[in-house]
Parts: sequence; structure tokens; C-alpha cells
Amino acid sequence: MTLTKKERLVITPEIGFAEINGTRFHFEQAGSGIPLILLHGLGLNLHMWDDQFTPFAAHYRVIRYDLRGFGLSLPATPAAFSHAEDLKGLLDYFNIERAHVLGLSLGGRVALDFSLMYPDFLDRLVLVDPALGGYRFSEEWLGLMSSILQHGKNGDIVAAKHLWLSHPLFAPIRSQAQSRQRFEHIAASDPGWHWLNQGFEQSLSPSAAKRLQDINSPTLVVIGEHDLPDLHEIADLLHGNIPHAEKIDLMGVGHMANMEAPEQFNEIVLKFLEGK
Repeated sequence: MTLTKKERLVITPEIGFAEINGTRFHFEQAGSGIPLILLHGLGLNLHMWDDQFTPFAAHYRVIRYDLRGFGLSLPATPAAFSHAEDLKGLLDYFNIERAHVLGLSLGGRVALDFSLMYPDFLDRLVLVDPALGGYRFSEEWLGLMSSILQHGKNGDIVAAKHLWLSHPLFAPIRSQAQSRQRFEHIAASDPGWHWLNQGFEQSLSPSAAKRLQDINSPTLVVIGEHDLPDLHEIADLLHGNIPHAEKIDLMGVGHMANMEAPEQFNEIVLKFLEGK
């Protein structure tokens, strides 16, 4: 996608911390218009959206932030929490009554939960290679995650992070020299709080997987061609059960679609948000 003159202008973001639900959340925002919230994936931070932040801010008021336990959003002490409630707190902090929400992987799961908890605050929903609360992952997936989580319980963040970054989920982006370098740089900065402090996140009940038909917002599901079978099954479930959902298969990419094919990704998302 070729950037317009407006998009090429240097956009200086506001960078700061917001006190929400007992935790200081690191955020960046830029642009004006309808708010667009960007939610990152597991083990990453707001910088995974570097290729989207400025182009999207040319059209929307874009807010990206580190989810609780990631990046610079570190709780002082572990306590029960909900990522979706934190998102609602962020909207309240900025006095936002309605927003578009875009989430990838873990961020997609958070966006789905939020859409069910606070539907009146959601305009359009974009789910990229999303996870899904209540979905039963394959035994292969669960086995890999069990090993990672065990290292976290043992306090071995280095081993947990290494296993996570070696996950087949990230094989496609690791095969791209430039994208791999950026991805690994972002992942290397992960403080590992979420591996050390397992069991504090509160799950939505009933789970999102059982309530997809209740989501009424226009929804776009984007799935990378080379993402894992579990994620493709989730994408099909969302497309088949959310009343106003459309699905796009992004060819030639894997789980990190926005980083692997940023121009194509940006064009698809902006077109959807504009209602085209």
C-alpha cells in the first residue's frame, strides 16, 4: 500500500503511563478521529505494531499499549485480573465511549472477551490469527505449552522464553531475515512476568467460544496461510458463528501477519474499518 502525503507526515505520539486497576499501563497514542485500540500477542509488546501505528494514525486516533504483565506494564504485586477489564479501564481513562478494537493472537482473545462484556463500547472488531477463550487446543499444542509453563513455574524465564520463541507458531516469521530480527528484538525484551505469575487471569464465563453468536459488531477475521491448524480452526469457528463476520486468508504469511506482510495487512484492515 502506498502511503498518502498525509500518512508520510511525521506523527509524534504521546507516550505515557495510565494508572488502571492498580497497575501502570504503558501506552502510546497518535492521530485523531474514531479511536482504534491495538492489542499485542503473547510474549510481545506494543512495538509489534510499529508498521501499523503511523499509517493507521493518519486515519484514526490510535492507541497501543502493553497488556498487563508485558512490556513496561508490570504490576507491583500479582493479583486477580482480566485483560478485557483492563481494556475497559483504558477506555475510561481516555474518556472513550466507543472504539474499533484490533487484536492479534492473545490480543484477539482479549478483544473477543471485551466484545461480549462491553458490546456498547465496540464499533468494529478485527481479529488477527486470534486465540479464543474456551477453545480446546490440540494435544500437540497443549504439550508444548505445558513444557513452557512448567519452566515458568520453576522460575526459569530464560528457558520459558526460549521454548516460546522456538514454537512452530513463529516458524514463518523466523524464516524472514528482516522480520525475524525485529520480532526477536521485541520478544527478547519480554520481562517474563506472565510466565512467573500464572493463574491470576480471570476467564470469561461462559467462555467466548460458547457465545460467538452474541457478537453483533462487524467483524473481520484475518488468518495467515501458514498459521497452525488450531488457529485456522478458530478462524473458521469465528467466521461461521459470528453473525456479521468476514474472513480473509492472507497468503504467504504465518501467525505474525501484520509484521510479515505489513503493507498488504494495513490495506486490508483500513478497507474494513472504512466499511468498504
